[in-house]
Amino acid sequence: MEFVRGSKLSGGNNPHYLDKNHPNYERWKRSREISYERGKFVRKILSNYKNLNNVKILDIGSGFGGTVENFIGDDNIIYSVEIDEYKLQNQVENHSVKKFLCDAYQLPFKEKFDIIILQDFIEHIENPEAYLKYIIQFLKDDGLIYLSTPNKLSLINLFSDPHWGFPVVSVLPRKIIKKIFLPVFRKKEIHRKDIAQLLSLKELSSIFVNLHLKYYLNTTLAVQTLFENPEQIIWSNLHITLLKTIRRLNLQRFLIRIANNENGFVNKFFTPTFYFVLRH
Repeated sequence: MEFVRGSKLSGGNNPHYLDKNHPNYERWKRSREISYERGKFVRKILSNYKNLNNVKILDIGSGFGGTVENFIGDDNIIYSVEIDEYKLQNQVENHSVKKFLCDAYQLPFKEKFDIIILQDFIEHIENPEAYLKYIIQFLKDDGLIYLSTPNKLSLINLFSDPHWGFPVVSVLPRKIIKKIFLPVFRKKEIHRKDIAQLLSLKELSSIFVNLHLKYYLNTTLAVQTLFENPEQIIWSNLHITLLKTIRRLNLQRFLIRIANNENGFVNKFFTPTFYFVLRH
């Protein structure tokens, strides 16, 4: 299947995530291998808010297409947008999937969608509020946006940033990461354009309110899934080790009990990743 090419893009023939000498190689490899399982969790969340039959879906930053695969069938149509040609070429081939190699700010279509998926994506955008404002124009009046992103102020992420594996980096602004962190610890990645800057719950909720979006956290379901199907939630060595420790100490019930979907202390400072559903 051919894909629509939008503009000159990144990725190239030697993407950093295929470098076996990179410190994060095993983490990225595991993430690719379980991308379909992670997509199951996306579908699980959305199924609580909408019938997922005969829907039109836009997945932006679709990666290797694991989430896309979870929505194939049921008369669904999926638009898969990815800026990395290698990733797009390795996505599933299916008549219901339309692939677009393009910048997320230059979508080459005008359709509106029942569901827009922004999975671990918004933290890589220079201006998240401006981007959400842009993307809302592609959402139907009764449509949903799925948005997952790491928590800037999570104690777990403060100990080990989800992108780099270093302490404290999660709270640093993008400019500092580029000017100080990368030259010292990741010289080969100085020219990367997708450097993440994490957001706090307060920052995200402020953006949603400014854009008149209703937002719903899904932390309770995430914690339940963590213990039932961990491969849908975690893949880093740190998180896998933490899960083993929690089980060894029999803390599952305690964590399930304190998990909630409120804009409070637990989600502000403990929840590692936010799983939002947004609507008009």
